[in-house]
Amino acid sequence: MNEHEFDPRITTFFSRLGKLDAGERARLKRCAGQTLAEARHEALGLFYSVLPHNVAAFQHDIYFLVASLYPMTETGGSGNLGDSLRQTRKPNKAKGLDRRMEILLDADEAQLPHRLRQVIHLLQSDRVRVNWSQLLEDLLYWTHPSRFVQRRWAQSYFAKYPLSPITR
Repeated sequence: MNEHEFDPRITTFFSRLGKLDAGERARLKRCAGQTLAEARHEALGLFYSVLPHNVAAFQHDIYFLVASLYPMTETGGSGNLGDSLRQTRKPNKAKGLDRRMEILLDADEAQLPHRLRQVIHLLQSDRVRVNWSQLLEDLLYWTHPSRFVQRRWAQSYFAKYPLSPITR
């Protein structure tokens, strides 16, 4: 099975984030769930120092959101966020987690930072790893009219058996 190749900007971004020290990671983490406009000034310089120079301005908010969530849990997950959430789904908390997933899938751009922060915190508490590159790539397409990202996450989380991949 071939591993997905990510845009070089995404690869560069996570390479730089991975080199941050504990204090720098804490500065970003304090902004988790905030927009770039709401961010503390001490995090802005740090964020722009790790952001690749050729990322379009309209994508900066998504990159910032992911940068602020990145320090909350470990890297190295596989699949998409639906796959990660499925790993934490246990019979005793399935109903609540199912509802949380439905709310996340319905989140618009304004709600997304808050909803994602909650979900990432939950994954961190259960020590579930996140595929950060896949998350960033997915979030860049969150507002696509076909909602293929939301459908892919829903399929990964809710499907009882593996289904064929959803395309754009």
